[in-house]
Amino acid sequence: MSKKRNIVLLVLSALLIVFCIYLNSKLTAETYIDIENVSTELNITSNKLVANFMDNEERADSMFSGKIVEITGRVKEVTFLNNRNTVILYGQNTASGIICDFDTNQLEEIKNLSKNQKITIKGVCKGFLKDVVILNCLLMNTNLNE
Repeated sequence: MSKKRNIVLLVLSALLIVFCIYLNSKLTAETYIDIENVSTELNITSNKLVANFMDNEERADSMFSGKIVEITGRVKEVTFLNNRNTVILYGQNTASGIICDFDTNQLEEIKNLSKNQKITIKGVCKGFLKDVVILNCLLMNTNLNE
């Protein structure tokens, strides 16, 4: 009886592990969008985008989340932490900005950015935490006129 019970528990444990691995892969799998080959749905400045989320997060979320946006703003910071290439743009205030997550194929361009440089990026808006989050970013222009 004990041997049969152990076999059943082992099979159930194995099935549970397989199910958890499958579920984790489905939940964490990012859907990659080739930003270079899709049309921009919205053009906006970084100040206005952050202001929209600060004024009415629910409305801004319905307007911007999941959309391909092109954002023009000034570089606040460039980081390369945890294998993530991130450019943070200034927002309407010092408390919030825009986190732009870039693929490694943009690494050299990102390294050449400087604080307060005016740039345009294109990416997928994912919503607002403390900052607006933009994924799959593509650097569109770094030589903008003041």
